[in-house]
Amino acid sequence: MYLVTAEQMRRLDGETIQRLGIPAIALMENAGRVIAEEIVALCRRRGGEGCRSAAGWEDAGKDAALAGAAFQVSADHALTLDNAAAERWFILVGKGNNGGDGLAAARYLRETGIAVTLVYAVPPESLSGEAALQRDAAAAMGLPAVVYGRDRVDLAECSGILDALLGTGAAGAPRGAYAELIAAANSSGKVIVSADIPSGLNADTGETHEPCIHASVTVCLAFLKRGLLQYPGAGAAGHVKVRAIGIPASLATNIGVQVHLLTPEVLHAHLGVDLARRRSPDGHKGTYGHVLLAAGTLRMSGAGLLSARAALRAGCGLVTWALPQKLLPSIIGSAPELMLADVGSNEDGTWRAGSVSELLKLSKERDVLAVGPGLGRFEADTEWLRNLWEGTDCPLVIDADALNVLADADYKSWASRRHPVILTPHPGEMARLARITTAEVQRDRISLAMGYAKEHGVTLVLKGAHTVIATPEGQAYVNTTGHPGMGTGGAGDVLTGIISSLLAQGLNEAQAAAFGVYLHGLAGERAALQRNNPAAIIAGDIIEAL
Repeated sequence: MYLVTAEQMRRLDGETIQRLGIPAIALMENAGRVIAEEIVALCRRRGGEGCRSAAGWEDAGKDAALAGAAFQVSADHALTLDNAAAERWFILVGKGNNGGDGLAAARYLRETGIAVTLVYAVPPESLSGEAALQRDAAAAMGLPAVVYGRDRVDLAECSGILDALLGTGAAGAPRGAYAELIAAANSSGKVIVSADIPSGLNADTGETHEPCIHASVTVCLAFLKRGLLQYPGAGAAGHVKVRAIGIPASLATNIGVQVHLLTPEVLHAHLGVDLARRRSPDGHKGTYGHVLLAAGTLRMSGAGLLSARAALRAGCGLVTWALPQKLLPSIIGSAPELMLADVGSNEDGTWRAGSVSELLKLSKERDVLAVGPGLGRFEADTEWLRNLWEGTDCPLVIDADALNVLADADYKSWASRRHPVILTPHPGEMARLARITTAEVQRDRISLAMGYAKEHGVTLVLKGAHTVIATPEGQAYVNTTGHPGMGTGGAGDVLTGIISSLLAQGLNEAQAAAFGVYLHGLAGERAALQRNNPAAIIAGDIIEAL
């Protein structure tokens, strides 16, 4: 599935209308129908309770949320509802195409027997184009209509609200009647369904203006918008349903959309990943690769151990953990499947710059080098990392403290590598790498990751809710798996081990990064299901759930 910006969506609309000859009013009719279908399906799930409270829908979707599913692609639903007489929906209508979609949906809802009232944010005569045609059709059907600010509007009188005020073309914070209607809807306690995006949400970045609709359900039209996957927008959108309206998916390729939702279908069809991770009948430990891990200090021994164990559990044949000599006695026997390599240490158990020669020697017989978990900082660590960057002849995965070392260096001046580099920063580490604030990182994670990966020639894994994987070639993937309980120390170290393991098994950097992130999130979901409370998840649980 593609993720698009507002500008890309505008181009896709234009291509469909102008090049394919599909009329804009036909797309709007399709949009209205699928919005109505999702409202009817929502009401049907709530049965005789008539969807009267937002909490009711949130409870109904709780199982999906716990499983990490915040959105889905829906098939067509029937526009029939046995308890239609119990429903009365207010349709909040803006003056643009989003309002036209809402007007079309209102007609379809009325056909099911649901009572609808149109609440115009502006005088209806100010509508133009296709939205004006929908206004006239609704008037011809006799749908009751009021104008906010001129007529009496009491949202307490409805059982649900359709937000069709502002779409992807809106810019800046809502003002005037739009702002007042959004605030009133949020305060009403009614279930809110948003058409395409919640009004007040930036479709590209996920930024939420003040005010912004907080929807229970968002019916996203044609293609998933980037802002619905980035927080805080993802929180405002509620449960997102993506519905086709007649715009061919192939057009997204034609106009150069490069961001994909990371699903099993994308992993298999687009990235060529064997999701089953099948093993050869005549395979052996050498068949599945050898990871070299440079990690851990006396103070942070667990980070290295978690990465090493995760690499083994993710399927590589062998793992050598290179670690400071002072750490070695406490680690022996903790994971008997590991091989340990003493690279010396300072008296306090920290790394020493002279260890680089031993690491370079070890790397010659390994398939991938992972550096950083629990590494700490030490004298001449920038030159130490530069020697590994320029001297290793295998893929390199850089995480944690090694990222902080990298952030202090002008590594664009380092010699170019023949083999790929994968960086796995969390938002704070990404801020240091990009020399911006963490808030700026979070403002538009997708664009930032894509720009950084392309500029620096690395594969970037920007961790967090809906982790972003960006490649040097300009492609990006936004992850669909994971669980809030994964916000625990060591979870990132586990991810480093998984990605390194997949690289060692022969996956390329894009495959290993994307599949590693996907598996990591899936294991987190499984771990959450095995606990009475997701707050009880620890990093080791994620490893055991792989």
